[in-house]
Parts: sequence; C-alpha cells; structure tokens
Amino acid sequence: MEGPSRSSFLFVKMEREKFQNVVEAAVKERGCVLVDVMFDDDDNVFELVLDKEDGNVDLGDCEYVHRAVLAAFDRNIEDYSLTVGSVGIDADEADEMLKTINE
Repeated sequence: MEGPSRSSFLFVKMEREKFQNVVEAAVKERGCVLVDVMFDDDDNVFELVLDKEDGNVDLGDCEYVHRAVLAAFDRNIEDYSLTVGSVGIDADEADEMLKTINE
C-alpha cells in the first residue's frame, strides 16, 4: 500500500476577516495607514501598502506588520505569500531591501 500522494495534502485559505483585523491592528500600532490591500485568493497571495501621515514608513514598520501576520497564521497550513511595502516603494523593492538586510 502506498502512502498519501503529494496532491492529497490540502492547504487552507486564510480567513480574510481575521487577516484584515490582524493587519489593521498592527498598522495602527505603528502609526501607519493601510493604503492598499491586494488579494489573489486563488494563490493566497497578499500585498499591503502602508503610509504615514506624519512621516515616512520605514522598514521597521513593514517588518512589524509582516511579523504580526506571521504570528497569527501558520504558513504551513494557510500556504500564503505576503509582501508589505509603502507608498513610494513597490513590493519588489521591499523584498530586495529585506534580502539585503538579511544577508
């Protein structure tokens, strides 16, 4: 008898309402404003764009929001991708900045 095939593993879609609540709380804690949220529900891909009324969004703000989502959801179960950027920095630029800092 063979074991389960790779295709038999199911990933769960993230609960959008819970996701939004976690994001909104983290954004508020950093004094930021959520400008845009892009969802690709088919692939569980999320992109967030932040801004600050009284200054610039920095990497720490983006990282804080990203880590809040990581703490609330299990990537091994929900199988999602998340990018947090700011007005003036697109998602690809934010990813490159994080890679550079982590190296």
